[in-house]
Amino acid sequence: MQVTETLSEGLKRGFTVTVPAAGIESKRTARLKEVGQTMKLPGFRPGKVPMSILQQRYGEAVQGEVLEQVVSEATRSLLDERGLRPAMQPKVDVVSGAAPGSKDELKFTVEFEVLPEITIPDLSTLTLERLKAEVNAETVDKALKEIAGRQREFEKIEEDRPSADGDVVVVDFVGKVDGTAFEGGSADDVNVELGGAGFIPGFAEQIVGMKAGDEKMITVTFPADYGAEHLAGKEATFDIKVKELKRPIEAKIDDELAKKLGFEGLDQVRELITKQVAQEYEQLSRLRLKRELLDKLAEKTDFQAPPGMVEAEFEQIWNRIEEDRKAGRLDAEDKEKDDETLRADYRRIAERRVKLGLLLAEIGRVNTITVTPDEMMQAVRAEAMRYPGQEQAVFEFFSKNPQAADGLRGPIFENKVIDYIVELAKVEDKTVTPEELAEMPEADV
Repeated sequence: MQVTETLSEGLKRGFTVTVPAAGIESKRTARLKEVGQTMKLPGFRPGKVPMSILQQRYGEAVQGEVLEQVVSEATRSLLDERGLRPAMQPKVDVVSGAAPGSKDELKFTVEFEVLPEITIPDLSTLTLERLKAEVNAETVDKALKEIAGRQREFEKIEEDRPSADGDVVVVDFVGKVDGTAFEGGSADDVNVELGGAGFIPGFAEQIVGMKAGDEKMITVTFPADYGAEHLAGKEATFDIKVKELKRPIEAKIDDELAKKLGFEGLDQVRELITKQVAQEYEQLSRLRLKRELLDKLAEKTDFQAPPGMVEAEFEQIWNRIEEDRKAGRLDAEDKEKDDETLRADYRRIAERRVKLGLLLAEIGRVNTITVTPDEMMQAVRAEAMRYPGQEQAVFEFFSKNPQAADGLRGPIFENKVIDYIVELAKVEDKTVTPEELAEMPEADV
């Protein structure tokens, strides 16, 4: 194999590789013989089919298979001999020698970007602040009140009066767009809480004042980010018929409520709520710590990010921005920017993400941090639990799709590296209020 370097500019590398024809021919012949061992053809015993027939029937397919193998092996040998680590999949172009039966040497070019030299900073010099919050009685009481609200019952309002905020109105309705009823827009015996949330803006408000037996047509506009795309942003009418009015009866927060929920008493419910809220605080605390850590690591990423990786990351980000723009979900701050400014901002974010990803990957590599099979199995099992009844299909999907499995492996690896860094860093705990803990600062990552 002959290798000639054609490009060495920054992180870009290019080579022309020439592989002797003899080596390719021997691989092609060996592969055709393997095919002939299992080929069944009338008039020939297994393994006795002439090479000319094998070449005629399978020559093109075998040629492609052998070329792919030769190119892969030659590229891998080139990288190993020169100690090069590609940032992304190398781009390969065959120049000559690819035709079936060709006696010419194989010549191809390979171009790629290499990973930069990354110097890992002294992680023990990092200083971090870990925010912690205690679960107070007010938080537990608020959660209990919300639980009681979901357990409340309703009684019919017998008096003949207009509906008002706080009432629950039982209605039948038929929704129409441009005068035509749309799928999912009609229902009977629906409870609408006046003054509550959950319906299209303007829907419940226009029912206020209606009595049992009243009928009315109201007009509303679906939000631009409405879940059903065919209705998003459209004006619709609803024919409303009020059947009855009800008032809520608040559930008492006592042991009886706890028993209704399947607990022995109210103290047990309070204990469970406290544990759940504490877990939420712990997750918030970790997220805040991670953001601070990434910000400080970003200041130490003084190496060049491979342009191809930055471009790929930017394209992913920009595609999401375009989707949010179409759905009306774009942040107010981003809406005020022109495309050139917005692209520049998100390209900087893409570069930061790539650099941080490379630094974390290098820290993990140098310190032999890996994701174990058990950890991967737990991640796949957790993903499968999101699809009841389809668990086996989920397991098969990840076993057959390495790229999808990498999507699960990546966050696990990152968290393990973060944990490793936190162990080395100087971390000071600071007690704050739950509100202060929840005030998540903006971050690029």
